[in-house]
Amino acid sequence: MLVTVVPWGIYMVTASLWSNGTQMWWMAHRWLSWAIGDIGRAILGIKVRVTGYENLPVGETSPAILLVKHQSTLETFLIPTLMPHPLAYVFKKELILVPFFGWAMGRMDMIHIDRSLRAQAFNKVVEQGKRLLAQGIWVIMFPEGTRIPRGEKGTYKNGGSRLAIETGAPVIPIAVTSARVWPRKAFIKRPGVVDVSIGKPIPSQGRQPDELMREVEAWIETEMRRLDPDAYIDAAHEPRRSS
Repeated sequence: MLVTVVPWGIYMVTASLWSNGTQMWWMAHRWLSWAIGDIGRAILGIKVRVTGYENLPVGETSPAILLVKHQSTLETFLIPTLMPHPLAYVFKKELILVPFFGWAMGRMDMIHIDRSLRAQAFNKVVEQGKRLLAQGIWVIMFPEGTRIPRGEKGTYKNGGSRLAIETGAPVIPIAVTSARVWPRKAFIKRPGVVDVSIGKPIPSQGRQPDELMREVEAWIETEMRRLDPDAYIDAAHEPRRSS
């Protein structure tokens, strides 16, 4: 990826002069499929096993907000290669300054925000999220906010559930066991199988953000223990605290 990102970034920035957002997405999709799928499998021995495709909404403009477990960089690049719709990430605007990769992201139709302006940032997410969802572009977010070590759980923030409620889009919870082969902050990767489990859509209409996010969190964390039970052995044997 380090080798190919420079020519890819130049190509994307140049192509953005005459290509629309959807065309730009599928250009990026081809690069990710090649780098993560073909080359990742050949060089690193990483295979991907997906279940739950039938849970994804059907229809060209059917909306969805994907809320994904975050263990490593892998799922950031992997999930787009698995989806039938273009995705829009919600990301901090500083990433646009990253040479080549960030420049290309900045030319795509995604949602970049200034995290120091919290209220204004969320209003921008809702405004752009409604527009993108109406075009059949799904929004993807990592509710834990940062990469969490294997076998652990981060704090699930309700930004994704708030956006779902504001837009009326259903939430799709996704569990990913990426840390098995690609641990957080680890340079060395290991061969193996990454399980991606796509949950059933969770309606957002008439819900409260915290309550909806608790349901998402419960499904993802329960599914993580089913997919990767060895990572949670110690947690399962921890003594319960008395109330």
